[in-house]
Amino acid sequence: MLLVRDTPGGRMGGIIVETEGYTGAGDPGSHACRGLRQRNAPMFGPPGHAYVYKCHMYPLLNVVTEPDGKPGAVLLRAIEPVAGLNLMRKRRPSARLDHELANGPGKLCQAYGVRLSDNRRDLRSGPLRIETPEHRRGFRIRRSTRIGLHGPAALLPRRFFANGNPCVSPHPDEGSGR
Repeated sequence: MLLVRDTPGGRMGGIIVETEGYTGAGDPGSHACRGLRQRNAPMFGPPGHAYVYKCHMYPLLNVVTEPDGKPGAVLLRAIEPVAGLNLMRKRRPSARLDHELANGPGKLCQAYGVRLSDNRRDLRSGPLRIETPEHRRGFRIRRSTRIGLHGPAALLPRRFFANGNPCVSPHPDEGSGR
């Protein structure tokens, strides 16, 4: 799938190449593990909407995946830029190479200009959205544990990524993670 953002300066787009899944009570790494709270309310529905929260200094973008009332979201960890690279480079001037523009969830949000105000945005339409690409590329999808979690949450294999893609963020336990 493609993550697209239309801006006054033009369109940005990238193939989603890395995600992590988060569910409810049975997932100690999830914001929803202790039930519905003000902060995690978007995770409880409706599906297809954004759940954006701040981690350290950057917003992170999740897509709500479960029916209304049931928590679940997928963190978008990395994209392979395919359109609007100049716009992304302006937002991420520290990226030395194009595959470093959005190879991590904070970098992705910085490159796309995702803000906390995008929380609850409908990602099926509008300026920030997910689209089906015109031509689908074949990827070998690998699965691993999620990044940055500790304890029981670190054991769940809910990270999915395009094997061998240089835009995938590095996994500390797997060297390059690709």
